[in-house]
Amino acid sequence: MAIKQTAGRDALGGFAPKFAQLNDDVLFDEVWSREGELSLRDRSIVTVVALMAQGLTDSSFQYHLMSAKNNGVTRTEIAEILTHAAFYAGWPKAWAAFRMAKEVWADSDAADARAKHQNEMAFPIGAPNDAFAKYFIGQSYLAPLSTNQVGVYNVTFEPGCRNNWHIHHAKSGGGQILVCVAGRGFYQEWGKPAQELRPGDVVNIPAGVKHWHGAAPDSWFSHLALEVPGEETSNEWLEPVDDEEYLTAADKEA
Repeated sequence: MAIKQTAGRDALGGFAPKFAQLNDDVLFDEVWSREGELSLRDRSIVTVVALMAQGLTDSSFQYHLMSAKNNGVTRTEIAEILTHAAFYAGWPKAWAAFRMAKEVWADSDAADARAKHQNEMAFPIGAPNDAFAKYFIGQSYLAPLSTNQVGVYNVTFEPGCRNNWHIHHAKSGGGQILVCVAGRGFYQEWGKPAQELRPGDVVNIPAGVKHWHGAAPDSWFSHLALEVPGEETSNEWLEPVDDEEYLTAADKEA
């Protein structure tokens, strides 16, 4: 895939037009875009290490770190690349490179954790659960899997996220079944100790029982929520699970 670059012309086109042309048209349009044995990811790694070895941790180094990230180099990989290169390029140069790399990959921790969680299960994480956000502390996601016969939803909680205390009401039947599919979480009924949940665990929640469920403080968590058919069913949302009672529940199961 050809890389179109205009940085040379933008910065030096009026002062050094030939240098700008070589930068944009030869270095990027030809060398970086040349098809062969090296992928863009490989070229990014080579370039980052070469610049680090020269101690050039300036705006150009930041640009190539960002390119490496966009070309698929993960936070874990760049840390290992710079660590390895430190023994050949020099320890002070590695320190300078790490300071800039931390800034470039600052938003990658959550993305990497989400991707890892998604890879642990067959069901999609889904979209942000905005319609019910006011009943949750933290960010949750919802993926409807079936809305016919029996409602089946994959509900995903980011670390520390949990829903409010709530009750499933029904004149007859009703309630909910949770089938845990990835991560680690908790379920608690009013007046009872919290129960740790892991993949494969199943929770049967009868109608009329006050309860909450959510992720552990240090783990993403997903469960399938199955709506049990019943007569005159409804859901009553109650008070939030505050930090003290949440952490107390988590500590007891740690």
